[in-house]
Amino acid sequence: MPFNIPILLTWLRVALIPLVVGVFYLPELGFHGFSILQLGLASTIIFIVAAVTDWFDGFLARRWNQTSAFGAFLDPVADKLMVAGALLVLVHLQRVDPIIAFVIIGREIAISALREWMAQIGASKSVAVSSIGKIKTTAQMVAIPMLLYYGGLFGIDTRFWGQVLLLIAAVLTVWSMFYYLRKAWPLIKESTAVSSENNKP
Repeated sequence: MPFNIPILLTWLRVALIPLVVGVFYLPELGFHGFSILQLGLASTIIFIVAAVTDWFDGFLARRWNQTSAFGAFLDPVADKLMVAGALLVLVHLQRVDPIIAFVIIGREIAISALREWMAQIGASKSVAVSSIGKIKTTAQMVAIPMLLYYGGLFGIDTRFWGQVLLLIAAVLTVWSMFYYLRKAWPLIKESTAVSSENNKP
């Protein structure tokens, strides 16, 4: 396993994931005296720090020419774990509808499986990240810290706007999933036809 600063930052993001979730359970562990708003603020800050490392590790890897196959594997895994962990705690806190969380997490699993299969047949570029996916990710990464904080901030109702942005992210999630499937469908049909032909007696 290669070890460099970009990969170290990615591992840091993985290590921060339990903290994003764990701060809300501090009262249950005997650490009293924190308001729910303070716990939300702490979780929000940790999530933002983790999100910044996501941008920074990719930037440094390209800048210092330290890209690697392991880094390319670990980076999206860390991203998906971070989003899934945050969504699960938000569902537990009843700040996010379970259906919306299921749509977002389910799409990530489905597209990850699709990308892995496309990579195996040498067609990974067919499911490269689209502009729809980038907008979805942006909406999602702004909505989640808003919902973790869940209060007024500089005159902004993060509860309302967080819900709106996450709903937009969920819609774009479904849209982008169909976009990727449409791009991959000709290759899926071709692969299925070849498999059927090879299985003939």
